Amino acid sequence: MKTNPGRFFEDYRVGEEILHAVPRTLSGGERALYHALYPARAALHSSDAFARACGLAQSPMDDLITFHTVFGKTVPDISLNAVANLGYAEGRWLAPVWPGDTLQSQSTVIGVKLNSNGASGVVWVRTTGVNQHGVKVLEYVRWVMVKTRGQGPVLVAVVPDLAKSVVASDLIVPQGLDFTRYDFVRAGEPHRFGDYAVGEVIDHVDGVTIEEAEHMLATRLWQNTAKVHFDATQRPDGKRLIYGGHVISLARALSFNGLANAQLMVALNGGAHVNPCFAGDTVRAWSQVLDKAETSAPGVGALRLRLVAVRQGATPFELRDAAGKYAPDILLDWDYWALIPL
Repeated sequence: MKTNPGRFFEDYRVGEEILHAVPRTLSGGERALYHALYPARAALHSSDAFARACGLAQSPMDDLITFHTVFGKTVPDISLNAVANLGYAEGRWLAPVWPGDTLQSQSTVIGVKLNSNGASGVVWVRTTGVNQHGVKVLEYVRWVMVKTRGQGPVLVAVVPDLAKSVVASDLIVPQGLDFTRYDFVRAGEPHRFGDYAVGEVIDHVDGVTIEEAEHMLATRLWQNTAKVHFDATQRPDGKRLIYGGHVISLARALSFNGLANAQLMVALNGGAHVNPCFAGDTVRAWSQVLDKAETSAPGVGALRLRLVAVRQGATPFELRDAAGKYAPDILLDWDYWALIPL
């Protein structure tokens, strides 16, 4: 058989190295489409002149363009037969990606665990994105629920021990980044590192209603081939599941209102796609400041932020119920570090 039905849970082995197919060269086209799909308007990712004033050679690609591109390469080998993508940990952006760079992805299987129903299991992988020079640009762990084939050996459960967060001293600041001449007027907001307090909650106010067409365009743009995003017969309810990365980018873009100067995403401490999202849902977002740290780069600080995406009907700022479970209208819980001017 020449066609690829995708891997099932039984097909993974802990320690297996997977080199993912189809390297991808990024250009200004991806950036234009990204900014058309999401209300993204961070100055550092929009203007070469602004980026040069901050010590960079030009405007780098949006951090989540890098993430989606690296992620998309992994889907045919990791999550083609996924039920759901569950979470992330130990993520770091290691080097800027510039227009013209070519990215490819590779993953290592670090854990497997069969679910009690026997119909699916969880697979953990550590994925690395590499540019055309062999330089690592991104690394992260994710775990995904994958359908079983219903035959084959029962895999011995291996659950990896993952760090709860990336420590501030391990954050990678792009070489040359300098916020001492940062233009707050051009960036769109006056708020700097010292204006944010640990524990502070920020309502990002705005919302975006997801349409089927834009979700499908986004999923194709990142070459994500997971069946649940395209084929309505894959789910009993006949709905196509919105790609979780689409929700991440929407929420991150909405956070501009209140966090316009949180310019660069440099680490992913953890993330969970809490509840499914479908076309017609209106996504809103709020953030909580979890921690703060200074860096060795001139004028550059870091905020650890919890970004929460919710759908219409959510109780404001309620993450979990009295029993400790996520509230039903929470879509995304995303814990990350971002660089901001001091």
